[in-house]
Amino acid sequence: MTRPLSMLRRLLPLAAVAVLPACSLAPAYQKPDVGPLPTAYAGQTSEGLWSPAHPADTATRGPWWSVYGDDQLDHLEQQLDNNNPSLSVALARYDAARAIVGELRSDMYPQLGVGASATRNRQSDNRPLRGSNQPNEYSANTLGFGASYELDLWGRVRNEVAAGKAEATAAAGDLASVKLSLEAQLADLYVRLRGFDVQDRILKDTLDAYQQGLALTQRRFEGGIASGLDVSRAKTQLADAEAQVSEVEGQRALTEHAIASLVGVPASNFSLPPGGAALSVPAIPLGVPSLLLERRPDIAAAERRMFAANAEIGVARAAFFPRLSLSAAFGWQDTGMGSLLSAGNRYWALGPELAMSLFDGGLRHAKVQAAQANLDAAAGQYREVVLGAFQQVEDNLTLLQQLGKEAKQQDEAASSARDSQTIATNRYREGAVNYLDVVTAQTATLQAERSAELVRTRRLQASVDLIRALGGGWDAAQLPAADMAATGSMSRAR
Repeated sequence: MTRPLSMLRRLLPLAAVAVLPACSLAPAYQKPDVGPLPTAYAGQTSEGLWSPAHPADTATRGPWWSVYGDDQLDHLEQQLDNNNPSLSVALARYDAARAIVGELRSDMYPQLGVGASATRNRQSDNRPLRGSNQPNEYSANTLGFGASYELDLWGRVRNEVAAGKAEATAAAGDLASVKLSLEAQLADLYVRLRGFDVQDRILKDTLDAYQQGLALTQRRFEGGIASGLDVSRAKTQLADAEAQVSEVEGQRALTEHAIASLVGVPASNFSLPPGGAALSVPAIPLGVPSLLLERRPDIAAAERRMFAANAEIGVARAAFFPRLSLSAAFGWQDTGMGSLLSAGNRYWALGPELAMSLFDGGLRHAKVQAAQANLDAAAGQYREVVLGAFQQVEDNLTLLQQLGKEAKQQDEAASSARDSQTIATNRYREGAVNYLDVVTAQTATLQAERSAELVRTRRLQASVDLIRALGGGWDAAQLPAADMAATGSMSRAR
């Protein structure tokens, strides 16, 4: 045993190097400059529907859709979190990214193995260097243990692990982004469905008025006061309104089917009863624009991918330096005669191994250049995501502002149209106007009321899109820590 011990003493300095901090060839990481951030959103107004957030508003808001105060929407969003297939795909991708980190981290530890074999062999009569006293047939039994460990002197393994952890964290951001997108899509569809419910009520109330108008016209026709043309116009108007009811009911059914798919239920087994009170546009705390970088999961994911690309440069640069590893083997071998584990059948091997490529035709240089290009692409992608996020916020702020004005104007138009309808109907009863004036007034009233409801629905949808653009209830603190990206799990539940 003196020779193995002597060799082991020689290798102790190398082992000491392994536990000392090794260098890293990755560049110092810096987030890209996206330019000066605005101090406030350009579309921000003082109308009360959106306002600067107080400090408490920047904390995680939980289920963001609760601001609409609708129990049915709350229930549907919970179903989506539990059953949506697209969310399951994103979660599986995150789990796969975590598993890859585990694979990469394994290179940071010694690799241990064991092997055994028991064979019966026959060697060729003309085998080179065969001795004259060697048998033609013989047994070979082996039992051995092996160990190896790479000394990460240049940070190759550590940079690979760092890149893997960053990719896993980015996958967590992707999962949160997909979840937020699906939740917003569901809220948008639900708002649209409730808008159809309101339109359906408007149309059915109008049908009642049209049926009463038709009955009035028929009585006047039977009394010789009205003409058959008036009756025909009343019937035409009633039939047109009935067709509009069928159109709205068809669109509502299609929206209901889309909601069913989002919550993971076959459309044939899913139905939503008509809603009660109409939804209202909630007050939305904006916060300062700089907080958007922490409130958007897609921005967080893009930043982590940039960090991973930066670490990959260190991996590529490490290929220019030698790879040093320690290996050891110990076991027993015999030819089937006697005890395999006897002292005379022992074998062992212990020593370092150094490997380095001297010429590769520019392969390593090309890999460094590719890694640098990937970092530049990731930085550009990050800036693109950030700029797109600010655009989405401003777009929806502007849309909410303009739709708010349009809603007031459209409500005034609907009120005036109802007044005109009342006047026209009364004058028709008095015989002062013909039924064409009534039809014109009623048609204008229906169109104005439906237009007002369409604007209200669009405002609600814009509010959903604004909440989504602001990150919903998400916060960067929800991303798993670096170690958790490798070992933890991310639940779909809140």
